Amino acid sequence: MESFKVKPLKEPPAICVRVPGSKSITNRAMLLAAMGEGTTLLQGVQFSEDSLYFMKALQDMGFDVQADQEACTIRVRGFGGHIPREQATIYVGSAGTAARFLTAFAAMSNGRYRFNASEQMNKRPMRELFQALEELGARFTWLGDPYRFPMEIHGMGRRIGEYRIQLNIDRSSQFLSALLMTAPLAMDLLTVELTGKRSARSYVAMTEKMMRQFGHSGVLKHGEDCYQVRKASYHAMEYTVEPDVSAACYFYAAAAITGGSAIVRYMQKESLQGDMRFLDVLEKMGCKRQWGRMEETGEPALQIIGPENGILKGVDVDMSDFSDQTLTLAAIAPFADGPVTVHGVAHIRRQESDRLQAIVNELNKMGIRCEMLEDGVTIYPGAPTGAQIETYQDHRVAMSFALTGLRTEGIEILNPECCRKTFADYFTVFAKVFKQNKL
Repeated sequence: MESFKVKPLKEPPAICVRVPGSKSITNRAMLLAAMGEGTTLLQGVQFSEDSLYFMKALQDMGFDVQADQEACTIRVRGFGGHIPREQATIYVGSAGTAARFLTAFAAMSNGRYRFNASEQMNKRPMRELFQALEELGARFTWLGDPYRFPMEIHGMGRRIGEYRIQLNIDRSSQFLSALLMTAPLAMDLLTVELTGKRSARSYVAMTEKMMRQFGHSGVLKHGEDCYQVRKASYHAMEYTVEPDVSAACYFYAAAAITGGSAIVRYMQKESLQGDMRFLDVLEKMGCKRQWGRMEETGEPALQIIGPENGILKGVDVDMSDFSDQTLTLAAIAPFADGPVTVHGVAHIRRQESDRLQAIVNELNKMGIRCEMLEDGVTIYPGAPTGAQIETYQDHRVAMSFALTGLRTEGIEILNPECCRKTFADYFTVFAKVFKQNKL
């Protein structure tokens, strides 16, 4: 499919949808299962491109990983923190979690592993994590530019004693998550002192909670910027992955700009995911949030109801802790009654695309005024006009600007297949629930 032409809605929708499991939880769960002892059954998993790369990488390391896509399950047999193959070639594609978590796992082992990645991943930040792993005793052979993919890792093996390192996570909190999850396999105690300015750590909190769910005693903190993790083992278990809140937010945002309603099934009040904070933003913009249960099954569900006529309120918000929703907010911002300003998201310039530049480029095409800020963007109200949306091989650009088309004639999303990274059938679901043309 070369493009997807969005049809504006003629009346407010009332939709009910089920979204895939969380990619962030799926990939963390696969790693924790692989590091455990015995067979873990993961249910409700997301079979995105990123998760498939993660699963294949574990298989290339020698793990028995069995997937049933129809049942949304994965079985992983762990070997108590050991990697079955001491040598392997691993490809992580453009999956940031695979790139960071699996390199740390390999670095804590006794083996030697070659890591390759996509051209896009080769350009993404890795230096801070690689330098920390070097300091702990891993050795790298760079097969291209230093501190980037491709490279070979020579693992440090099991170590006796306590270690202390400094780490900057301004460019990615995944650096810290990678170390916290894997260090218990290789050393008695690791202390990580954070040196940067980034305070947004919702995904680190997710990591900590999941480590405890898989049997770890928990990460210790000394102040806001010092983390300690002790040697421990992970348990095999049955584990259910939450729905992907990032994916749910697209449907909630659609309700916001159309004055309609959206129910996403299986949503959890006590979710591990930081993107739940986007729902607070929608409420500030005039939406209503209602928790309940589906009548037939009793399963939990969350409904968002948009304001009358989809007229939203302008907001000024720090999105540093849920930055994946920056593009979602940008796509609906023109329909607010005042400016929408986002702060704290300078790091999204270095994700799958320069997302701040993508926002400015694509909204300008639609005749919407934007101002780039040092750490974000301000978007002014307006009536968008039709445009072909360049997606920059970035799934969030494609998924977000499809929303704008629900109220704008002539929006065409180029290369919608880039959504395979996290939500492979997004446009199939989108077409069904919003009664679009068949794909």
